[in-house]
Amino acid sequence: MKLIIDIGNTNIKLALFNQDFLIEKKSIGKDDFINQTESFLAEFNQVEQVIISSVGKLTNKQLNFLEENFKVFHINQNTKLPFQNLYGTPKTLGVDRIALAAGAIKKYPHKNVLIIDAGTCVTYDIITKENNYLGGAISPGLYLRYKSLNDYTANLPRLDIKVPEHFIGQNTNESIHTGVVLGLVNEIDGTINTHRKHYSDLTVILTGGDANFLSDQLKNSIFAHSNLLVEGLNFIFEFNHI
Repeated sequence: MKLIIDIGNTNIKLALFNQDFLIEKKSIGKDDFINQTESFLAEFNQVEQVIISSVGKLTNKQLNFLEENFKVFHINQNTKLPFQNLYGTPKTLGVDRIALAAGAIKKYPHKNVLIIDAGTCVTYDIITKENNYLGGAISPGLYLRYKSLNDYTANLPRLDIKVPEHFIGQNTNESIHTGVVLGLVNEIDGTINTHRKHYSDLTVILTGGDANFLSDQLKNSIFAHSNLLVEGLNFIFEFNHI
């Protein structure tokens, strides 16, 4: 069995795979990584291989713990990929976006796919049916939009995420919810529409922490895949060990 470790901006995702099958997953904090990882693996004694993304975000102690107990495979910009990377600066392409592209190829082979990852940031990535990764876009996610209004203005409050009741806000709080949430929803729908002008047979995947919140509000038809990133990391590992 393999343990996938995805180190994100806010937390760490652990995912246990037996070949292509996801057995168990858990999100943990960064501060208690070793104890929580040991607890997660306590009932599984057959884990030999660990696959890590964003290794630079682990401390030396955390990395030593993994390397002393498992065979560790690091996924980075130099790893062999199951697609052609046509990004203008391929060495700067984040491992998360690489993994999402790989996951899309695994789930939807020989299709034009737009992957939207709605997390701390919202990333848009396009991969063609010829397995060419073209690039995409990055914008602030819901959390950052709410936070920035409070951080960079004198009087706007910090609010929790909420579906707006109307497209016209009638007080400050309502106006923030309308601007932030509907602004992002319209951005996503607009991005999908733009890509569909170029790819009429486009498949759209929505993933990330805010995917469920956003999916019901989008006008476009999408496929929601909460495990796409870890499945992509697993696919990259398998691709490198054929």
